[in-house]
Amino acid sequence: MTIDVRPATVFADMATILGPKKPTSNVCWCLSYRIPSKENQALVRQQRGEYVKELCDSGIPLGVLAYESTDDGEDVVGWAAVSPRADTTFATSRTIPHVDDLPVWSVWCIRVRPGHRKRGIAHALLDGAVEFARSNGAPAIEGYPVDNHGEKVDLTMAYVGTRGLFDRAGFTKAADTGSVLNGFPRVLMRKSLG
Repeated sequence: MTIDVRPATVFADMATILGPKKPTSNVCWCLSYRIPSKENQALVRQQRGEYVKELCDSGIPLGVLAYESTDDGEDVVGWAAVSPRADTTFATSRTIPHVDDLPVWSVWCIRVRPGHRKRGIAHALLDGAVEFARSNGAPAIEGYPVDNHGEKVDLTMAYVGTRGLFDRAGFTKAADTGSVLNGFPRVLMRKSLG
């Protein structure tokens, strides 16, 4: 299995990972932390995908996608949202602290397609997000995973990652947060890219 992680520039591939099976369903499209709450709540059903398509068409990658080589070419198998923190709602969060004034990048969603899990794709996505941030001049990158102490996390809430995933990628705990997800506290994990 060969996994290639690269900037997310193809909307159809993003739709494969983030979009609903039924177009009229109301799904996140990974906008919840990317845009202000009021705007996020106003976008419903197909509008959410249309908004992501507009962002994608602007030429600025919204994150990274993982592709797996197959006999027929490649399949998109995963997604990680990564952007400058200043461009996300983490910039003004009351529950996720700022540990300093560095213009850090945030990685906040790691999603592996069903049927492809437990094969190291989340690790490749996090590594790819780190490299994407580094190549765009980020001095550091941070994530806000759950500190689950090895306990099982509900798959619908596992999108933030686990502390263990971030530990293995060379991140260190920089702070506690006031955020809890699926009953687990979230921690601020940071990796210097300098």
